Amino acid sequence: MDDVDAVQAQIARNMLESGDWVTARLDGVVYLEKPPLKYWMIATSYLFFGVHDWAARLPIALGIVLLCWVTYRFGRWAFGAAGGLYSGLVLATCVGLFLFTRVLIADSLVTLAVCTSMWSLLRVLDEEERRPRLWAFLLAASIGAGIMLKGLIAVVFPTGAGCVYLLLTRQLFSLRTWKRLRPFSGLAVVALIAAPWHILAILRNPPYFDLTMHSGPGTWRGFFWLYFLNEHVFRFLNMRYPRDYNTVPRHLFWLLHLVWLFPWSMYLPATLKLSYKPIDRVGRTRFLALCWIGFVLAFFAFSTTQEYYSMPAYPAFALLLGSAMAAGGAWIRIGCRVTAVISAAATLVIVALLYAVRNIPVSGDISAALAPSSDVYAVYTLSLGHMGDLTIRSFAYLKLPLAMAGMAFLIGAFCAWRWEGKRAFLSLALMMVLFTHAARLAMVVFDPYLSSRPLAEALRKAPHGTLIVDDQYYAFSSVFFYADRNGLLLNGRVTNLEYGSYAPGAPNVFVDDRGFVDRWKSAKRYYLVAARTALPRIEAVAGRPALHILAESGGKLLLTNKPAITHFQTPGSLQ
Repeated sequence: MDDVDAVQAQIARNMLESGDWVTARLDGVVYLEKPPLKYWMIATSYLFFGVHDWAARLPIALGIVLLCWVTYRFGRWAFGAAGGLYSGLVLATCVGLFLFTRVLIADSLVTLAVCTSMWSLLRVLDEEERRPRLWAFLLAASIGAGIMLKGLIAVVFPTGAGCVYLLLTRQLFSLRTWKRLRPFSGLAVVALIAAPWHILAILRNPPYFDLTMHSGPGTWRGFFWLYFLNEHVFRFLNMRYPRDYNTVPRHLFWLLHLVWLFPWSMYLPATLKLSYKPIDRVGRTRFLALCWIGFVLAFFAFSTTQEYYSMPAYPAFALLLGSAMAAGGAWIRIGCRVTAVISAAATLVIVALLYAVRNIPVSGDISAALAPSSDVYAVYTLSLGHMGDLTIRSFAYLKLPLAMAGMAFLIGAFCAWRWEGKRAFLSLALMMVLFTHAARLAMVVFDPYLSSRPLAEALRKAPHGTLIVDDQYYAFSSVFFYADRNGLLLNGRVTNLEYGSYAPGAPNVFVDDRGFVDRWKSAKRYYLVAARTALPRIEAVAGRPALHILAESGGKLLLTNKPAITHFQTPGSLQ
């Protein structure tokens, strides 16, 4: 898809092709905001399977499977077979894990690192553990890997939650605790994993240690300032420039966990009845999970938040829910009834939508029925910003996914009302499997709107020419990936590539309206990718006769400055 999805895939390709595995680049511009482990994993996948979109997704997909397995093993170790099964089931089938792993972001892998480190902490401190040294090593290694996935947040979450746990259980100042944790050898392991890349990135992208305590445009201050200050300190304090992100209101950030953990969130009241006394393995795990959740949610009370930022706490929620489900009781029975009612209500809503769109004709792709927001930076800087584009008419394009989702909710409602315990849990898991397949079918329908792949395919078939993309790189990033080329950015010196554009030796890939017109009216062939809504502005700049449509998909256009090629099927010039 466009935006961050294709960006990650393209960075990995650039690393593989350039041989520079230290400094990430987009369109030749230095891109140093994130650590590179996810790029290395994707590039390694390319080495084995070739450069494909599915190969780019493979490391994340395998990481999610491993995350669910680790959560299952963690729960089994703490609560027994049933508790482990339900913990893994909760995480694998909750709405949030599916929803926020459709794009190539590293959060699911960071969640795996945090979950592994928290389990390792308990294993190190367990008196019955026969291999504490191994688990101490795994604790340090998971923190090091987390740093290489998403930076210092992978240190903050496990150490912060772990210290809260140790403090409240009166182990923080115990010499025995630190002997078992082996902090010095652990720091050596973390440094061995994370330090080499950071050192090389600093050396290759000077100045080395700029400590300017404000963020603004027009200046290159090197990797150290960008990565440690702008991307960590200033982002946390909401002082980062450019402010190409938004934040979810605090109350919504917390309340939305009822959605992200659905259908299992209806069992959360049952977790209040559990014993959290850290007197045995069960109690210690529950108490650690509570500290884990509390620390992550409290951390984001003081920072900017996206909907998925709390994902590192999902395994902790899953462990508590799995433990409560294994224990059973009245609140679990009530949770089954409430889930049945919500699922039945969802079924009725879907039936009403199908009835409302039964006679609405569909033509073209779904973009014709959507209502995109005019305030791009306010809406689409949130993870689920495109949900607001939906209209009643757009559901006419989604009849099959809607029907499948309705069937899933009907099954869930019937089984959760009729049964309880293991049969109810497995039925709800089946409901979510069906629902996620329905969601996948819906994403296929949305593909022309969320991706620019058809335009890239048309561009690959067209005669050689220079690509120009209107707006920032992210807006049509899948064109660069699927067409496998760089290009110029029209008025695109903004957001993520702005900082790198001031680096010494940065390529001149940014053009303004005047530079665009000079190129467009030259003898060379150029191609322009733009949103259809931008067409009036482009016509005013370049002139209507100079614009020829080569392809159109999802409300986006591929234009050329030369008449359409006779052997290439095209809708023709602008009408």
